[in-house]
Amino acid sequence: MKGISKAAVPIGVVAIVLMLVVPLPAAILDVLLGFNITCSLLILLVAMQIKKPLDFAVFPALILIATLFRLALNVSSTRLVLSDGFAGKVIEAFGHFVIGGSLIVGLVIFVILTIIQFVVITNGAGRVAEVGARFTLDAMPGKQMAIDADLNAGLINEKQARKRRSEVTAEADFYGSMDGASKFVKGDAIAGIIVTLINLLGGFAIGVMQKGMSPAESVETYSLLTVGDGLVSQIPALLLSTATGIIVTRSASEGDMGSDLIAQLGRFKQPVRIAGGAAIALCLIPGLPKLPFLIIGGGFLVMAARMQDTLPEDDDAELVAPEEEEARPDSPEAIAEKMRVDPLELEVAFDLVDLVDSSRGGDLLDRVKALRRKVAMETGLVIPLVRTRDNLDLPASQYVIWLNGVPAAKGSSPAGTVLAIGDGLEGLPGRATREPVFGLAAKWVPAELQRQAEMAGATVVDRSSVITTHLAEVVRQNAAELLGREDVKLLVEMVKRTHPIVVEELTPSLLTLGEIQRVLHALLAENVSIRDLVRIFEALSVRAKTSSDLDGLVEAVRASLGAAISHPYVTPDERLHVLTLEPGFEQRLLESVRQSDGGQVLALDAGSVDALVTGCSGLLEEAERHGLAPVLVCSPQVRAALSRLMRQVLPRLPVISYSEVSRTAQIESLGVVNGAVAIR
Repeated sequence: MKGISKAAVPIGVVAIVLMLVVPLPAAILDVLLGFNITCSLLILLVAMQIKKPLDFAVFPALILIATLFRLALNVSSTRLVLSDGFAGKVIEAFGHFVIGGSLIVGLVIFVILTIIQFVVITNGAGRVAEVGARFTLDAMPGKQMAIDADLNAGLINEKQARKRRSEVTAEADFYGSMDGASKFVKGDAIAGIIVTLINLLGGFAIGVMQKGMSPAESVETYSLLTVGDGLVSQIPALLLSTATGIIVTRSASEGDMGSDLIAQLGRFKQPVRIAGGAAIALCLIPGLPKLPFLIIGGGFLVMAARMQDTLPEDDDAELVAPEEEEARPDSPEAIAEKMRVDPLELEVAFDLVDLVDSSRGGDLLDRVKALRRKVAMETGLVIPLVRTRDNLDLPASQYVIWLNGVPAAKGSSPAGTVLAIGDGLEGLPGRATREPVFGLAAKWVPAELQRQAEMAGATVVDRSSVITTHLAEVVRQNAAELLGREDVKLLVEMVKRTHPIVVEELTPSLLTLGEIQRVLHALLAENVSIRDLVRIFEALSVRAKTSSDLDGLVEAVRASLGAAISHPYVTPDERLHVLTLEPGFEQRLLESVRQSDGGQVLALDAGSVDALVTGCSGLLEEAERHGLAPVLVCSPQVRAALSRLMRQVLPRLPVISYSEVSRTAQIESLGVVNGAVAIR
């Protein structure tokens, strides 16, 4: 059945084309004319029943097929009228019975129908379709941004967002198609007039010149059939143009046109009563027939009396009241919504909206989605949805990254520019700045000078990449703050699906979700990936049986992960650049380790702390000048306390233990730190 329905339309279109060249018997033409009128009526009724235009999305293509079918019938009927003087019972009935056999009456009715269709309905529908297409296309960027904003805010999921985007695209395509389809209807009206005029002249000429009829006989034979043929064609055309007008003027609602019409007209009792009274008052005018107006006025008054005394408007107000309560800015729901703090937000100034608008080539939202996937693969943390919104109060070209309701970073991304990073850019115009992540010297140069900046040896980055890179760095630096209790629960359930024994042994008998969260926080704070949750949970299970001390749990996990901790710092040529501690100084540090409420700390005098920090910072700066990113290696017993100190004074220097050094990497020492001076 499905295959037959798929083939029916192509076969029908081919048959319509054949009708243009192949003569049809009068009996078949009668059937096709009746089919044409019935189908046009069906299309009109369907147009009145739909709730929104997209429910009848095939309508533009249907207009083309129906118009072609009607023109093919015109050609077939013209061929029969001019060749045989008879085109079937349907056309004969319209030429004799409907117009009473009068050529003048038929022509007048034909002209009136044509004027109604062409001047009133078709022109109006065409204008509405044109304006609707323009407004729909203009509104597309805003609708797409609203969908993306809802997706980033977590109000809808990816599947719902795709569905809404497809609906927006389908709506734009529909109104664009309707704008073109209305031209078919207008052209059909014009073609009907021309074909009728040609048939009138051609039939008169054939009757007088070829068949030797008198002018009166020729008019009676051919002209009446021609007018009947025109009326048969104009009635379906009028129905179709009316359906076109209904479609393009139909707004989305919860009911069909008939239900909406009755509900909305019957909503107001007073206008119905006044209209009935006015109709009865017209009976007082001398000369006017009183019975029709009495009947009409009485009917309206009866209708008004049967309406409910309580206006539907009041009922609607009661129904809408909860929605209005929600929409009121001082309602508890609205205040609660305003109070909600999003874990991660990105605010952009008004002139950066083009980076978010996909219809204008903006790809920032797509890059943020890709960033979420990348961070998840690197750190094991599924960061929350990034709520992106515009802020008219921000200065031009500025953006702000918010973390748990607090501004975490800000930067600028001027329109029409790219960021050139490097030295030797003095010859290029633009505004000097600093790259927001690493603080490198850079300059915002006009986008058209990108090639020149690259030739000058600079690394050129587009505006979206600058914002995305900055956002990624903020996420990495604050990954621990983004891991909430619900996220931990989700991670535990994810591991439980594949390794149920590991989870059942660990929680809740040994550790609670809160204690697991503290361990994961500590790992993320030191840029340790928590992707390998199975090994992390196994290590926690073993350690938690003897102690639930946070530092002990963290060090047990780090020992289990081993080389995976130092792997991110290994260069592509398999080198690990390290700083080490002088053994005597490391022993002093070990002896100074003390346990506090916040974990292990180093109880050192100010001079020793200064020597440690000075030595490490000097070696680190020298390594960074050579483009190297070293790590500080120490014994496992002192690592936790030393790392806690270094995160406060030198956060960009990771601290790992000897057991965490990669076995496959080639170790390259960049210096040794002692209590007095750095040894190179």
